Amino acid sequence: MCGSRAERGIDAVTDAGFPLDEWLAALAAGLEVDLGDVPIAMLLDVARDAAHGVARPAAPLTTFAVGYAAATRGGGREAIAQAAAIAQRLALEHADPTGRKIAER
Repeated sequence: MCGSRAERGIDAVTDAGFPLDEWLAALAAGLEVDLGDVPIAMLLDVARDAAHGVARPAAPLTTFAVGYAAATRGGGREAIAQAAAIAQRLALEHADPTGRKIAER
Protein backbone atom coordinates (compact mmCIF):
# COMPACT_ATOMS: atom_id res chain seq x y z
CA MET A 1 0.00 0.00 0.00
CA CYS A 2 1.34 3.41 -0.98
CA GLY A 3 2.03 6.31 1.33
CA SER A 4 2.88 6.43 4.99
CA ARG A 5 0.29 5.65 7.62
CA ALA A 6 0.04 9.34 8.53
CA GLU A 7 -0.35 10.36 4.87
CA ARG A 8 -3.18 7.86 4.45
CA GLY A 9 -4.96 9.07 7.60
CA ILE A 10 -4.61 5.90 9.63
CA ASP A 11 -1.74 6.81 11.92
CA ALA A 12 -3.60 6.27 15.19
CA VAL A 13 -6.63 4.30 14.04
CA THR A 14 -6.67 0.92 15.70
CA ASP A 15 -9.31 -1.36 17.09
CA ALA A 16 -8.36 -3.70 19.91
CA GLY A 17 -4.69 -3.39 18.96
CA PHE A 18 -5.26 -4.37 15.32
CA PRO A 19 -4.14 -1.49 13.11
CA LEU A 20 -6.51 -0.41 10.40
CA ASP A 21 -3.74 -0.56 7.82
CA GLU A 22 -3.32 -4.30 8.46
CA TRP A 23 -7.04 -4.82 7.87
CA LEU A 24 -6.93 -2.75 4.68
CA ALA A 25 -3.91 -4.70 3.41
CA ALA A 26 -5.72 -7.98 4.02
CA LEU A 27 -8.89 -6.62 2.42
CA ALA A 28 -7.00 -5.35 -0.63
CA ALA A 29 -5.31 -8.73 -1.05
CA GLY A 30 -8.59 -10.59 -0.71
CA LEU A 31 -10.36 -8.31 -3.18
CA GLU A 32 -7.32 -8.27 -5.46
CA VAL A 33 -7.27 -4.47 -5.67
CA ASP A 34 -4.74 -1.76 -4.89
CA LEU A 35 -6.04 0.50 -2.13
CA GLY A 36 -2.85 2.53 -2.00
CA ASP A 37 -4.43 5.56 -3.66
CA VAL A 38 -7.51 5.58 -1.42
CA PRO A 39 -7.74 8.65 0.85
CA ILE A 40 -8.65 6.81 4.06
CA ALA A 41 -8.94 9.90 6.27
CA MET A 42 -11.34 11.49 3.79
CA LEU A 43 -13.55 8.39 3.71
CA LEU A 44 -13.54 8.19 7.50
CA ASP A 45 -14.65 11.83 7.61
CA VAL A 46 -17.48 11.10 5.17
CA ALA A 47 -18.55 8.10 7.25
CA ARG A 48 -18.49 10.18 10.43
CA ASP A 49 -20.58 12.95 8.90
CA ALA A 50 -23.11 10.48 7.47
CA ALA A 51 -23.38 8.65 10.79
CA HIS A 52 -23.78 11.83 12.81
CA GLY A 53 -25.74 13.91 10.32
CA VAL A 54 -28.05 11.26 8.91
CA ALA A 55 -28.06 7.99 10.87
CA ARG A 56 -25.45 5.42 11.88
CA PRO A 57 -26.42 2.95 9.12
CA ALA A 58 -25.79 5.71 6.59
CA ALA A 59 -22.03 5.53 7.18
CA PRO A 60 -21.24 2.25 5.38
CA LEU A 61 -23.87 2.87 2.71
CA THR A 62 -22.50 6.35 2.04
CA THR A 63 -18.91 5.18 1.73
CA PHE A 64 -20.05 2.39 -0.59
CA ALA A 65 -21.91 4.96 -2.72
CA VAL A 66 -18.80 7.17 -2.80
CA GLY A 67 -16.71 4.24 -4.02
CA TYR A 68 -19.31 3.22 -6.57
CA ALA A 69 -19.64 6.77 -7.88
CA ALA A 70 -15.87 7.11 -8.10
CA ALA A 71 -15.61 3.83 -9.99
CA THR A 72 -18.23 4.90 -12.53
CA ARG A 73 -16.19 8.08 -13.07
CA GLY A 74 -13.04 6.14 -13.90
CA GLY A 75 -11.72 5.60 -10.38
CA GLY A 76 -8.63 7.08 -8.82
CA ARG A 77 -7.97 9.55 -6.05
CA GLU A 78 -9.57 12.54 -7.79
CA ALA A 79 -12.82 10.68 -8.52
CA ILE A 80 -12.95 9.51 -4.90
CA ALA A 81 -12.30 13.05 -3.65
CA GLN A 82 -15.07 14.49 -5.84
CA ALA A 83 -17.61 11.88 -4.78
CA ALA A 84 -16.57 12.18 -1.13
CA ALA A 85 -16.96 15.97 -1.20
CA ILE A 86 -20.50 15.64 -2.58
CA ALA A 87 -21.44 12.99 -0.02
CA GLN A 88 -19.96 14.96 2.86
CA ARG A 89 -21.77 18.15 1.80
CA LEU A 90 -25.07 16.28 1.55
CA ALA A 91 -24.60 14.61 4.93
CA LEU A 92 -23.82 17.92 6.60
CA GLU A 93 -26.82 19.56 4.93
CA HIS A 94 -29.07 16.85 6.33
CA ALA A 95 -28.04 17.60 9.90
CA ASP A 96 -30.04 20.50 11.28
CA PRO A 97 -28.58 23.10 13.66
CA THR A 98 -30.00 21.28 16.71
CA GLY A 99 -27.91 18.25 15.81
CA ARG A 100 -30.94 16.05 15.22
CA LYS A 101 -30.59 13.42 12.54
CA ILE A 102 -33.12 12.87 9.77
CA ALA A 103 -34.58 9.88 11.61
CA GLU A 104 -35.19 12.02 14.74
CA ARG A 105 -37.07 14.83 12.95
